[in-house]
Amino acid sequence: MVFVTTLNEWLSRRMFVLVLAALMMGYLLRVPDSQLVRVLLVALFAYMTFVTSLSTGMKSFIQVLGRPWAALWALLLIHLATPLTAYLLGTLFLADSPHAKLGLLVGAAIPVGVTSVIWTALAQGNVPICLAAVTIDTLIVPALLPLYYKLIMEQSVIINYTSLVTQLVLMVTLPSIMGMLLFDWSGGKTADFSKGIGGVTAKLALFIVILLNASLVTPDFNWSADIVQLTFVVLLLVASGYMLGYVGSLCIPNNSRDTMVAMIYSVGMRNISCGLVIAITYFPPAVAVPITLCMLFQQPIAAAVPNILKYFDEKRLSC
Repeated sequence: MVFVTTLNEWLSRRMFVLVLAALMMGYLLRVPDSQLVRVLLVALFAYMTFVTSLSTGMKSFIQVLGRPWAALWALLLIHLATPLTAYLLGTLFLADSPHAKLGLLVGAAIPVGVTSVIWTALAQGNVPICLAAVTIDTLIVPALLPLYYKLIMEQSVIINYTSLVTQLVLMVTLPSIMGMLLFDWSGGKTADFSKGIGGVTAKLALFIVILLNASLVTPDFNWSADIVQLTFVVLLLVASGYMLGYVGSLCIPNNSRDTMVAMIYSVGMRNISCGLVIAITYFPPAVAVPITLCMLFQQPIAAAVPNILKYFDEKRLSC
């Protein structure tokens, strides 16, 4: 158990390598699209959400909701300011690429990434704020995303919204509730599972999800000047999310460093695996390309944040 827990912690600190390896393997391997692959994607993602939820209880979550203002402010930035940023970047740089522009908008609306909790803890941030943002977003996303997509979709894109809501409930909401209830029922013993074998297998599931999605997107991923431009735009979008979290933290009364860290990761990190599953299922494959590119930048920037904060802390102390 000690070895497995250590392995899980080692993998948590090297998420970027895991993501990059999955992307490369997915790019090289050609997995044929099928209904079985789609069902497998949903099942694997539901398992990841379930394992993540085993580390907190429903009672703790309800207690955190007693002071939800920072988390709700983060969600407001995520679902209003970030989509507006995506729209402006798409209009400025991708006016002639409707699928790429749509991909930015789809990617901007996906829920908070569960790995934001891991990075917040590693950077000594306020974990309850981040956990509240992740959990609230997880519970409201089945109603929020279909509404958002209905507002931004072109008439030529047809989505089965009943299917979308059902899939989101199966992937996100139900596994989260089940995990939190099991945590309470077991007296918190499930947290050991999520930090050990559960954490390792959840990361394996993440690896497979990214690999399969990358393989399905590969036929629409051709290196060209347009892809280079799109990569630059995606970098701006991902970086702006982290910056938006930092600026948003300055608006919180009695702001502290741990709150700032929680806001940076809550607003900056997205559940890209969820976004890829949605994009592959309900949109043309080309729409998933910008979301795939987000994986190249999200984890490296997350890893750089503690070093950037440390640099500015030292500069401030030296002054």
